[in-house]
Amino acid sequence: MKIARFSTGDELCYGIVEGLPADGATPSGESQGHLVVLKGDPLYTLPEATGQVVPLSEARLVSPVIPRSKVIGIGRNYAEHARELGSEPPAEPVVFLKPNTAVIGPDAPIVLPPWSQEVHHEAELAVVIKSLAKDVSPADAARVILGYTVANDVTARDCQRSDATWARAKTFDTSCPLGPWIEVPEPGNPGGFDPDQAVVRARVDGRLVQEASTAQMLHPVAELVSYVSRIFTLLPGDVLLTGTPAGVGPIQAGQRVEVEVEGIGSFSNPVVRR
Repeated sequence: MKIARFSTGDELCYGIVEGLPADGATPSGESQGHLVVLKGDPLYTLPEATGQVVPLSEARLVSPVIPRSKVIGIGRNYAEHARELGSEPPAEPVVFLKPNTAVIGPDAPIVLPPWSQEVHHEAELAVVIKSLAKDVSPADAARVILGYTVANDVTARDCQRSDATWARAKTFDTSCPLGPWIEVPEPGNPGGFDPDQAVVRARVDGRLVQEASTAQMLHPVAELVSYVSRIFTLLPGDVLLTGTPAGVGPIQAGQRVEVEVEGIGSFSNPVVRR
């Protein structure tokens, strides 16, 4: 089940996405499919339809979640990505935080910061937390997960290299595009989305620049949820970015960056400098 957050005017709503192509691909221009509008916020209430249906072509998709607490990032979780940055794969997950002010949705501009001249795309699978979680075991991680979405962990690479911490490189406004919706696992559907066997891609102006399976992650989803829950309490709406595969590279003003996870969907953002 795919749950989107959207607007058709000033009001933000949630809706179940239906009528997509059989392969689950995001339709070009949202020309196919529709949204079954829901009451309330699916983070806190069971999905209940209002009876209203909105064509995807008439909806403006926004970030499927705005974390009320935090976005947790995992660095260098693919061996080849660690090596392309000049380091060996870490023995334990590298953890950093992004503020919720970094989050934007589909089609919102990525604004290049004036103090960086080398900003990179990083396509990732993201995990949305649904309930309070502390010291969760890997075997119990699924219990606290609402679902999965697609992320672009936009990074000021020159600052990441020069600064003592990753804070400036990872936290600037618009550095965390999320979308297009949340893929919510359905009980009794063994053929559904598998976060440990999903292909992650990035394209810049239509050119494929990143492609790898989450099977290549050094630390899989359940292990990451468990690991970060031992550091700090996870809260409903927290988002966990699971790391990016090799192929990261610079983005420039005037380009458009698309990120995709097979089985969830894809979205893109224009890049601007102000």
